Amino acid sequence: MNDMLGRQWHDLVSVWAVDPALADRTFEEVQTHYAGPGRFYHTLDHVQNVLHTVESLGSYTRLRNAVKLAAWLHDVIYDSRAFDNEERSADYSERLCEKLSIPEGRLVAALIRKTKTHDAEGDADAQVLIDADLAIMGASESAYRIYAEQIRREYAWVSEPEYRMGRRQVLKRFLTRPKIYHFLHHLEATARRNIAAEIAQLAVA
Repeated sequence: MNDMLGRQWHDLVSVWAVDPALADRTFEEVQTHYAGPGRFYHTLDHVQNVLHTVESLGSYTRLRNAVKLAAWLHDVIYDSRAFDNEERSADYSERLCEKLSIPEGRLVAALIRKTKTHDAEGDADAQVLIDADLAIMGASESAYRIYAEQIRREYAWVSEPEYRMGRRQVLKRFLTRPKIYHFLHHLEATARRNIAAEIAQLAVA
């Protein structure tokens, strides 16, 4: 998978005429981040799935390559004990874009920051990125179950009662939204069913 993702990274940054050797080095750096300890869901597998969905929704984007770069970098910094992962990932993306002479650095960073609250604020590019980030919620029941288990492993340091309460609060916020998705309408009902089922499971003592 990493060879394929490496090619995808090269193809993307070549849009901005990034030197191939520099593209190699930055891919290795990004890959190392996503392979860090304590990651079970927020890995390159997730990035690959997000990229696939962004590609499928590409016709809705204004700056598709910037959205794809944001997809690559939106979880590059991830620590389940921290509350500023999105901000730190956004800062990382700005520094990386500067290093690679990619002029859309501030835009990429702004897109990443919107994944913290999943509020696109009417920005179509952000809507596509957020839909892609949340597509797992509308996956099959078995895929969703694996996702939920991976998230629990990332929060292994949290006691069971605390995790159940906190996770329920996070999930309930999605159910109170008028809609979870901007473009992935076909996943809406399945996502709500998956989320409701997890909430019910977490409520069982």
